[in-house]
Amino acid sequence: MNLRKNKLKIALSFSHYNFIYKNISSLKNINILEFGVRDGYSTSMFLDICNKNQGSLISVDIDDCSNLFKNKNWIFLKSRDDNFNFVKKHIKKKLDVIFIDSYHEPNHIAKILYFYYKFLKKDGAIYIDDISWIPYIKNSYRTNSWNEMINRKTFSKILEIYFNNLKNLRLEFCFDNSGMAKLIKKTNKILNQPKIVFNTEFSLKNYFRRAFNIQPKK
Repeated sequence: MNLRKNKLKIALSFSHYNFIYKNISSLKNINILEFGVRDGYSTSMFLDICNKNQGSLISVDIDDCSNLFKNKNWIFLKSRDDNFNFVKKHIKKKLDVIFIDSYHEPNHIAKILYFYYKFLKKDGAIYIDDISWIPYIKNSYRTNSWNEMINRKTFSKILEIYFNNLKNLRLEFCFDNSGMAKLIKKTNKILNQPKIVFNTEFSLKNYFRRAFNIQPKK
């Protein structure tokens, strides 16, 4: 089994990658922009789709991953994902898919999403990896307080973006493994900036409800 097929097999063993694969595997002439390559698992998945469907893949990573694959449908760019002037020069066609799996910090993810969104086709999708904190909470199978915190914040940031763009976006989540968010572009309008989603769970009213065991009226 060659390297790409081996990595593809590993990638598809993760159900949050399957969440992407089953949604895009039949798209003809697909154009994909990927941020974050690392070991090349997601890249192998995207290349498999591109090879079958006459597609193209641009992958961006700050490390040199150019030797992972040799494929006519692949362009690798050794660059930061926010080196906007450099990356956009290589985007020749509207994109069907943008995959964000680079620097996992909520405000950075939002910055990347907002800039490259204009290159996405209507009905195209942006996938964002690592949005679930469940594997990282105490006594879970990957306990890690930092990952728990940053994934919670990423999840909240995505909700803030969606909350102020209900007419522009459709949102889906997969909570398998480290989780995946899918934002589908419904219109060609410019995205509104994120808007805080206020949580009333810890409001004074709810505090007294809990303190005095007051049940809501039916």
